[in-house]
Amino acid sequence: MPLLVVGISVLVLLVLMTRLRLNGFAALLLVAVGVALVQGIPVATIPDVLSEGIGDQIGDTMLTIGLGAMVGRVMGDAGAAQRIAGKLLDAFGPRWVQVAMVVTSMLIGVTMFYEVAFVIIVPIAFTLVRVTGAKLLWVGLPMSIALSTMHSFLPPHPGPTAVAATFHASVGLTLFYGLFVAVPAGALIALTWPRLPFVARMTPAIPKGLVSEREFTDEEMPGLGWSLVVAMFPVVLIVAAAVTDMAASGESPFLHFVAFVGSAPIALLLTLCLAVWVFGPRIGRSLSDVGASCGSAAQAMAMILLVIGAGGAFKNVLVEGGISDYIKDVTDGWSISPIVLAWLVAVILRIALGSATVAVVTASGVALPLLAGSGVHPEVMVLAVACGSIAFSHVNDPGFWLFKEYFNLSVIEAIKVRTSYTTVLAVLGLGGVLVIEWGLDALSL
Repeated sequence: MPLLVVGISVLVLLVLMTRLRLNGFAALLLVAVGVALVQGIPVATIPDVLSEGIGDQIGDTMLTIGLGAMVGRVMGDAGAAQRIAGKLLDAFGPRWVQVAMVVTSMLIGVTMFYEVAFVIIVPIAFTLVRVTGAKLLWVGLPMSIALSTMHSFLPPHPGPTAVAATFHASVGLTLFYGLFVAVPAGALIALTWPRLPFVARMTPAIPKGLVSEREFTDEEMPGLGWSLVVAMFPVVLIVAAAVTDMAASGESPFLHFVAFVGSAPIALLLTLCLAVWVFGPRIGRSLSDVGASCGSAAQAMAMILLVIGAGGAFKNVLVEGGISDYIKDVTDGWSISPIVLAWLVAVILRIALGSATVAVVTASGVALPLLAGSGVHPEVMVLAVACGSIAFSHVNDPGFWLFKEYFNLSVIEAIKVRTSYTTVLAVLGLGGVLVIEWGLDALSL
């Protein structure tokens, strides 16, 4: 049974990494090869399946994470991250630092991918930890939860947008309705989870090399204006591209240019150039000093990228093994509410495959035939599928490894924290979606 294979593979991976202390990159590749053999993938094609999975995952994330880490390190070495962190503390106070993280993350995360927003904001979170003396998860976890919610629930993020196209739903209405679910659910979990006893007992340290450990005086730090300009520059470019894409149609050189500069890698590359130009003199007298700062960030990111790539290989083996097709066939005959079915299929696929995008696309295909005669609003169906796709993030999800490595957690600790919060978010999201559908039905009476 394919789902049994998934369960056993996860247990084997946990044993390799916790009991045998095997490196995450090697453990993921070993398990991926084992699953490929069990699932009947031809031996001769297994290397290609692994390479394709690694290539797809690294291709999507390497430029984003690598450039984002460099921007964050340059801002940290120049004192810009400390300047922004200090102003956040002045505005919210140390007592409300978590609220500051949630507000910042939700505003930036509405249009930015989880990984992009994560690497932009995390240097500020690290700096707040150092300045306030708070625990890393106390400050960083609300940021991650808020970003996860925005990315998974709302268009113009890729999963919800793709499902909106399948259901012929309005992207604008989906975003509007989704905010009523995402904001309260994300804020509730973001402010609750760091306070839970099993999370509060974890005391990971900030990973080495990703943030400057220097304490700057007020005179040494750049002004708030330039610090915010550099921090918000990629946000503005990416948001502008997303808004233009939704508002305009057709072919023109201007639209192509906006899409180009608003793509995450190009936006971050331009931001890195801006950061070097603005903050370079504060880091050193020559470009080699700035290069050393970027190089330090790249070295710290090397193992993180390898592990994320191996997670992509594991995911691709599961997809090529036909597990998504198996789940689709099994759930086709289920006679339950279209909203619950769409959510449940997305949950099962997320557990089995790790990929939220594959989960939402496949789940939407299962639920589409039920939509026509159900009377359910298509925007609500989009949100149901999107909410299900965030559940049970674990070792076959490359985003799990990004979270684990940046917050310096063990595999078991990451499962306890991330798998639990993503699952509760999915359940709360389903509840919110059902309430919205009930409200829309009541208004139409």
